[in-house]
Amino acid sequence: MAAIAWLLGGGVAFYLVFFVFFPLARGALYDPSSPVQTSLMVALADVRPGEKAADLGSGDGRVLIALAGRGAEAHGYEVNPVLVLLSRRNIRRADLERKAFVHWRSFWRADLSRFTLVTVFQVDFVMGRLETKLKRELADGARIVSHHWRFLDWPPEKVRGDMYLYRVG
Repeated sequence: MAAIAWLLGGGVAFYLVFFVFFPLARGALYDPSSPVQTSLMVALADVRPGEKAADLGSGDGRVLIALAGRGAEAHGYEVNPVLVLLSRRNIRRADLERKAFVHWRSFWRADLSRFTLVTVFQVDFVMGRLETKLKRELADGARIVSHHWRFLDWPPEKVRGDMYLYRVG
């Protein structure tokens, strides 16, 4: 009985550290998009074969896999090491290791200038700073699809439910 309690306590501690406290300290909780939401994001993004796409806060890799499945070279930025490992496993299982990549680092420190498509599912207090970063780094014509949260001073080009498409320039 003590072993079960120890395992349960360890599991709860692991969850709290890697899925609550660690993410809160770094920016946002892990809140994965549903399969329907993921499909809507990718459809709204109008993914073009061969284009370079980034998912900021890529979680378990489901958006990366969907982008790569549509022909993009998809790069995810994730700070949670457990989710990075999970993403890499999911990418391998989808047989997309040559099209989808996850980087264990903060997107705040990444140069996003090579991407023509960016997807985000962040939280409201991040969006103002992220708007500035994307406008500064992305080339004219680059597209951003945001799930649920809007940019503060940037009107979306298209809205579908709680998905917003933005274009630079």
